Amino acid sequence: MGFVELFLIGVGLSMDAFAVSICKGLGMSRLNMRQAAVIALFFGGFQALMPLIGWALGSQLAELITPIDHWIAFALLAFVGGKMLWDAFHEDDEQGGEAKDAKLDLKELLMLAIATSIDALAVGITFAFLQVAIVPSVTIIGVTTFVLSFVGVAVGHFFGARFEKPATIAGGVVLILIGVKILLEHLGVVAF
Repeated sequence: MGFVELFLIGVGLSMDAFAVSICKGLGMSRLNMRQAAVIALFFGGFQALMPLIGWALGSQLAELITPIDHWIAFALLAFVGGKMLWDAFHEDDEQGGEAKDAKLDLKELLMLAIATSIDALAVGITFAFLQVAIVPSVTIIGVTTFVLSFVGVAVGHFFGARFEKPATIAGGVVLILIGVKILLEHLGVVAF
């Protein structure tokens, strides 16, 4: 498998992380480069780690994870999206955007990173079957996801700084919809 194929796989795998990064950027009143880098590192790191785990485990785990991976992703994304909606509708009007930007919720980021990278586990299992060189593969996937996630935070901030509360609501709805999309695709209800 060549660079172009691996890059396209990396772009495909990173689309959910890109969308979630936009949602994270929507909630920023100012673009915080450090937070954008942390978000990108979480998503890029997990997009690289999951194929590595899948490759290491080969087909042994595929039979256990594949039937439920879409339910796990759906539950995590729906939970985080629901939390964003809850926060948007129950936020004190006196709270400024600066307090929201002060600290990243690392537990939430961990859940989002896992939810958006579960499909990469299956790709890693496929890599084991195809005997793909794993180090260059996960490097390309991880770097591609890192860059797209960083850009996603900046894009989200651009729109979110102008429309703070509606942007947070939109971000929560988008996360839930991504979870529903993953679930419906894996159940065979729709094909995107």
